[in-house]
Formats: sequence, C-alpha cells, structure tokens
Amino acid sequence: MKISNLICKTLPAFLLFILVAFESYGQAKQEYYEIKIYQVAQKAQEDRVDAYLKNVYIPALHRAGITSVGVFKPVKTDTASFGKLIYFFAPFRTMDQFLQLPIVLNNDKVYLEAAKSFKDALYTDPPYKRFESILLKAFINMPQFRAPKFATAPGERIYELRSYESATEEKAIKKIEMFNQGGEIKLFEKLNFNAAFYAQVIVGSYMPNLMYMTTFENLPSREAHWKTFLADPDWLKLKTMPEFLNTVSKNNTLLLFPTDYSDF
Repeated sequence: MKISNLICKTLPAFLLFILVAFESYGQAKQEYYEIKIYQVAQKAQEDRVDAYLKNVYIPALHRAGITSVGVFKPVKTDTASFGKLIYFFAPFRTMDQFLQLPIVLNNDKVYLEAAKSFKDALYTDPPYKRFESILLKAFINMPQFRAPKFATAPGERIYELRSYESATEEKAIKKIEMFNQGGEIKLFEKLNFNAAFYAQVIVGSYMPNLMYMTTFENLPSREAHWKTFLADPDWLKLKTMPEFLNTVSKNNTLLLFPTDYSDF
C-alpha cells in the first residue's frame, strides 16, 4: 500500500499533493488536454466547422505530432444541444507542446493557406457563434489519454462527458482524491467503462471542477454499465465515506457520439 493511502485522511491538501507528486515520480508524465466547444447557429455553420476541422485543422495537428484528435456531437435526443454544439478534444504530452502549437501552425504553410477562408471570414458571415476553450491536466492514476476502440459505427457509440463542479477548491481536491487514492478510477476499470481520460480543469468557465469521459459501444451498453456501477459494493462503500461526502455540487452529463472524421 502506498504511503499516501495510509495518511491522506489526515494530511492538509497541499501536503497531500506534494506526497502524491513524490510517489508518482518515475511514472508516466501527466498529459494536458484541450476541449473546444464550438457554438453554431445553423446547419451552414455546423458544416463549415466540420469542414475546417476535418480537412484543415486536424491534418495540421497530425503533422504537428498530435495523432489522436476527437470530435463529438450531442446525441439527437439532447434537443437542447443537438445541432448547436461541436466538441473538439486534443491531448498534449506537455504544457510546452500546447503553448507551442500556435507557433507550429503559424509555420505550417499548408495550414495557413487552407485555413484562410475560415479564419478570415467576414464578420457578417462568421463560421460559428463563439467557442469556449477548456484546459485540463490528467489525473495521476490515469496520466495519459486512451483511445477507445469499438466495432460499432461511430453514430451508434456513446461517449459520455461528465463535469463535476465543487462548492470550494478543497471539495474539488477531495473529489479528485476520491478518483485517485479513493479507488473510483479502479472501479471504472474493473467494470470496463473504457475511460478515455480523467482530468482536472485548470482553466475553464465552471471552476473548480473535473471532467472525464467514459465510452460505450452503444446506448444499451451505457445503460447496463451504469446499472452495474450503481449496485457495485465498492461504489456503495466509497460514496458513503465521510471524507468524500458533498464533494460534488453539480454534475453536468453529456452524451456524445464521434463524428465520422474523429480519430477515435
């Protein structure tokens, strides 16, 4: 058993983070993720964002060494979001790789030429309403993104993106601890939830919060997995542990499917 598992209940949060960092020395380095959420007003804008991502931006990211890029849309039953939002996900090995990307793209002549009509669109005919960018850091117990693999068609798959907001930063730290030292990630792995990532939001609109994505071959599979999870003895024990009570004040759950040009 790791040292932090023995004393994490009594250590102050900042000391716990130092201890966890020490224990993780030599492990795989934690990645950084960017999630962009494009808001579109009509089908014409959706098509323009799709074309840009598929034919221009993602190929440029591939050339820059970012090989697994995801693009997702809300399922049709989500009437509030379907046809209005496009979710883009990219993993970065280091923060420096993320920060250097604009420079890399600015030196990519193929990208600059292909992106010109999209980036220089007239203000009277914009390709989207707005976009939001969220920057995240992977959890220590799953430091690197994993691309799920399913035989089902992309349109049938369910990629569930969850955001757990907390009332305070200390509560957010405890919820992250619940995933790592508490064993929630291990439980998801035991039940084959095919998680793509777990990460802490370090820049975003609804902080403090964490986000994670679990993936399923179809909607019935998703429903069956959650039914099993909610009845699992490990979960029933974990959710009642005093140190983890009231760590989530708001749970935002989105059911998405990958586009036909998404890398995963």
